[in-house]
Amino acid sequence: MDFKKLNIATGWLVFLVAAWTYITTIEPTASFWDCGEFIATAYKLQVGHPPGAPLFMILGRIASAFVSVENVPVAINILSALCSAFTILFLFWSITHMARKLALRGAETLSAGQLIAVLGSGVVGALAYTWSDSFWFSAVEGEVYSMSSFFTAITFWAILKWESEAEEAHNTRWLILICYLLGLGIGVQLLALLCIPPIVLVYYFKKFKTTTKGVIYALVISALILGTIQSIIIPGVAKVAGSFELVFVNSLGLPFNTGNLVYLLLAVAAVVLGLRWTQRNGRVILNTIILGVSVILLGYSTYAMTVIRSLANPPIDENNPENVFNLVSYLNREQYGDRPLLMGQFWDSPLDDRRGDGSPVHTATYLVQKNGRTVKTFYDGWSAEHYLAENPGLTLDHAYIVTDARKETEPIYDPAFTMLFPRMY
Repeated sequence: MDFKKLNIATGWLVFLVAAWTYITTIEPTASFWDCGEFIATAYKLQVGHPPGAPLFMILGRIASAFVSVENVPVAINILSALCSAFTILFLFWSITHMARKLALRGAETLSAGQLIAVLGSGVVGALAYTWSDSFWFSAVEGEVYSMSSFFTAITFWAILKWESEAEEAHNTRWLILICYLLGLGIGVQLLALLCIPPIVLVYYFKKFKTTTKGVIYALVISALILGTIQSIIIPGVAKVAGSFELVFVNSLGLPFNTGNLVYLLLAVAAVVLGLRWTQRNGRVILNTIILGVSVILLGYSTYAMTVIRSLANPPIDENNPENVFNLVSYLNREQYGDRPLLMGQFWDSPLDDRRGDGSPVHTATYLVQKNGRTVKTFYDGWSAEHYLAENPGLTLDHAYIVTDARKETEPIYDPAFTMLFPRMY
């Protein structure tokens, strides 16, 4: 019997069972908690709470664009149900991939009994997860967790596909696909990033002789990759863009977003030159790294929608991330404060007499001037131009006004009441 054909057919059968389960039990409207916000922001492409979920919003808009208003929650809930069903599909294929390797153990083909056992393990594992309480709960409502689970499942499945083709030509296409999926997943929720440690381990086990030291090194490298994406790439791209923007607007007097455009052009040029140089000089690993980071950024670019829609000032526009400075605050979840993961206060630690300074606030400001003196300030260009048309003889300037609105807003706790790995805070 052909394992590949049976594996594909059984996987799609499990998918249909999961899809039928979820679609027939979806919430008929918005559930409690964040679902109402996600449905409303997806339907009109608005800006939800930090750090946002732009890809979810885009797909939710497509799902709800062809139904009447009263059926919008149902359409977005069905989107979650389908994402969860696809999660089950890729979970099934991941289970059968590993079960088949265990069953073969050096043999060329599976016996009939082994084939039934491998496919049966996939069916049992996938359906057990299908009907588990926590996954079923999120599969039937308009939340990001079902779509995030889908990106997690397909990302891990992709590394198993790479593992089965690691000795063939062009096998790195799967690694590039993984990077792109991780970038897209950032636009939904950060859960998919948790695939990075097992991905690195699969790569290590396939390419290197397994030793205890090697496993430790692989785990350290996976932690560095995870930290680089979460702490450097995600906020860092916007932070560097902000530096360019300040120079080009405040120092050189150029229009808003000139710095962002120059930064984008330089980034694209650097990627193109890097790929050409590594290809011509046979630097395969460096070429793969550059291409991988590039497609992560390409997937991450869904956040452009957040800035574009915030500029349109929709009714729901949380944190107003209409420029790169507000976007950094939005991505860093600054409104929630910090949590003491390594060192800090516990739940009843008293505050110190001091207060720390929060990050400066950068506000895009239009300055109406007369004889070099500012006579009126606006925070959107349309209002400034309208005022200028009604009051001839005035000129218009613009700049990012930097204020210390968050000065002495960060709590500092008494050092005597802080500890390593603090208890509940």
